[in-house]
Amino acid sequence: MPTFRYKARDKFGAAFNGTIETTTKDSVAAQLNTLGYVPVKIEEESRKGLLGPDFLERFQRISSEDLIIFSRQLATLISAGLSFTTSLDALIEQTENKRLKRVITQVRRDLEGGSSFSDALARHPAVFSDLFVNMVRAGEAGGVLDEILDRLATLAEHDAETRARIKAATRYPKIVIVAITVAFFILVTFVVPKFADLYAGFKAELPLPTRILIGMNNFIHHYWYLGLLVIGVVVVGVRQYVRTPVGRLQWDGLKLKLPVFGPIFLKTALSRFSRVYGTLTRSGLPILETLDIVSKTVGNVVIAHVVDNIRDSARQGRGVVQPMKLSRIFPPTVIQMVAVGEETGKMEEMLMKVSNYYDRDVEYAIRNLSTTLEPLLLLVIGSMVLFLALAIFLPWWNMIRVFKGGG
Repeated sequence: MPTFRYKARDKFGAAFNGTIETTTKDSVAAQLNTLGYVPVKIEEESRKGLLGPDFLERFQRISSEDLIIFSRQLATLISAGLSFTTSLDALIEQTENKRLKRVITQVRRDLEGGSSFSDALARHPAVFSDLFVNMVRAGEAGGVLDEILDRLATLAEHDAETRARIKAATRYPKIVIVAITVAFFILVTFVVPKFADLYAGFKAELPLPTRILIGMNNFIHHYWYLGLLVIGVVVVGVRQYVRTPVGRLQWDGLKLKLPVFGPIFLKTALSRFSRVYGTLTRSGLPILETLDIVSKTVGNVVIAHVVDNIRDSARQGRGVVQPMKLSRIFPPTVIQMVAVGEETGKMEEMLMKVSNYYDRDVEYAIRNLSTTLEPLLLLVIGSMVLFLALAIFLPWWNMIRVFKGGG
């Protein structure tokens, strides 16, 4: 993606400059106008050589751990009384991720040009999410930026821990599935041809499992490139379809209905909804803006539509409880806790309890995930072993019967 250098003025006429990574000059102008700035000059930076010093940096990933460290360190430096520029200088020096270092350097330049911290972060949407930017904006308005940054780090740590637990719980099933798949293809590729030559002289009709196995062997040997092409087309097609609004809605709905994993996805999304909603409420954001941010960051389009309905209900003064009931996603216990929070004015406290409630459920489900998947794995492995055994040994039994009959 090209980088554009710009010069602009704010509503007071103060000039500043910076860079934005986007597709066209019009996109740069649109972003600046959205932030309330008047573009003066926009030009694309000249591309460096293909193997220039920043070539690898373009592909370096900024992980959630990098942002957690960035938030924690910046919160500590600000709470210690250091100025923004001094704090960012310290982070620039300490940050090991070269791409993040470049982003922080650009943020510092924008601050020197008169931009607010949240506006400077908003110019890097690939790094800082809507949740991050809007919470920082709320922290700036309330004078509690260090506290907000600390909460952002806590949210990111919670998400990272949940992902790590799911990866750990599914590691064994993944290893088993990969191993049995590799063993199956090795068998079809190297073992089956030996039996196929032997079966070729067998006059009687081969059993169906054997014919299927030999057909798979012939396809892999002669048309393997077509198989790879079909798999590639299907993968790319599915990914492109999922990126469309209808495709994403269907995909997220399917994830919630999956056996075993569906309840975990649902509870994880609802935990994130409650935690983000409670955190933003504590930060002092208006409820409509809070729900708008939650809708964008909940991570599931189906639940995001429910949050949009809750926001519309709140805009019309009808509260948030009724649309939660109509959605049939939130259990009665959660709805009752939210209703109590709405009536008592302790919404933040109740939402955090809801989040903790879901966290316990998710942790229990993840802890027992391997046990839950074992019957399914045994069924899959048993079916594959039975198919291979029948495909290889049925012809031998038929040959024995033929020989006995002939004798």
